[in-house]
Amino acid sequence: MAVLTCFDEYSDFVKLRRDIHAHPELGYDENRTSAIVAERLRSWGLEVHTGIAHTGVVGVLHGREGPHSIGLRADLDALPLQEDNHFPHRSQHDGRMHACGHDGHTTMLLAAAWQLSQRRDFAGTVNFIFQPAEEMGKAGAKKMIDEGLFERFPCEAVFALHNFSLGAKAGSFALNHGALMASSNTWRVTLRGRGTHASMPHTGTDPVAATINLAQQLQTLVPRVIDSRERVLLAVTQIQGSGAPNVIPDVAWVGGTVRTFSVEALDVLEAALRRTAEHTALAHGCQAEVSFVRASPPVVNHAFEAQFAAEVMREIVGVQDVNDAFEPVLTAEDFAHMLRAKPGCYAFIGNGDGGHRMPDHGPGACVIHNTSFDFNDAIIPVGASYFVRLVERWLARP
Repeated sequence: MAVLTCFDEYSDFVKLRRDIHAHPELGYDENRTSAIVAERLRSWGLEVHTGIAHTGVVGVLHGREGPHSIGLRADLDALPLQEDNHFPHRSQHDGRMHACGHDGHTTMLLAAAWQLSQRRDFAGTVNFIFQPAEEMGKAGAKKMIDEGLFERFPCEAVFALHNFSLGAKAGSFALNHGALMASSNTWRVTLRGRGTHASMPHTGTDPVAATINLAQQLQTLVPRVIDSRERVLLAVTQIQGSGAPNVIPDVAWVGGTVRTFSVEALDVLEAALRRTAEHTALAHGCQAEVSFVRASPPVVNHAFEAQFAAEVMREIVGVQDVNDAFEPVLTAEDFAHMLRAKPGCYAFIGNGDGGHRMPDHGPGACVIHNTSFDFNDAIIPVGASYFVRLVERWLARP
């Protein structure tokens, strides 16, 4: 393994990661975390810009004069979960937890910034992008872009890492050269009828019956409108009718999520959902109101940048620990907005099977969005070394 020797003693970054874990902050409220990031970057001599998308931070590091530039991104926010771990660095705030590893992502990128700032033996510019509000559909990446991220801090390409469990060896890498993660979209159909007593359904117009019918129709919608060779998910996850057993209400609703690996499939499915809702409501004498929110587009890597990243990963951990043909997953990530604005590559770094966790961890699996999760500190130098080597290789191109 070619992890940079400067990270052999990385106890300061472990302390930093655990401090961030103990003080989780939700999207657009990452004030303490952003202040720590900005202070560290300034102390290493970087040009620091704060207040981008409320709590976002960008650190700019210039090497020798050169034509190339690169952007590296980490996410800052935590999740609204109650932590089930009881080790010393557990969350000090009830209802908030770093259950997705953003504490580790932030620390890996800071470690890379520190190393590069000590040497500056490269030509060109590195933009270290610390993004707020990745979780809960808050679209921090899009907000940073809308506020002029890439106009203020030009990047030829952008790169990011996310920890991954489910059998992934600690410190291994996984990516592909196309769609890696799905779009994330939420939908809700509200059906309006005319309420009445449940014993006299003929005196009203029942929106609950229409909602049940619509839910069944939507469960089988995908194979009717999407080519079977394309992976698409439409899930019905919510349904609500009357609050009383003997009342047919005026209004009922059904909702869920849609995941696709292409915008084209998303367009087809949204149109079909709207059409099905309208016609089903009409058949029941009701009116349909459809809300379809596109929270995040699919994460689609660019082929050249993905190949470039994979080559750097092999230099760090060897050929055997880099899977560059990883099957796409139906989870979502708002780094997708950055990949729509700039070429780049998103990749996973293995977090291990949970054996790294300290005593008194929770009883659940060590997977993201689980209340027993904890980031694996042993992969901090691996991820940081990847970022450093990536910068060196990218900026050294002819």
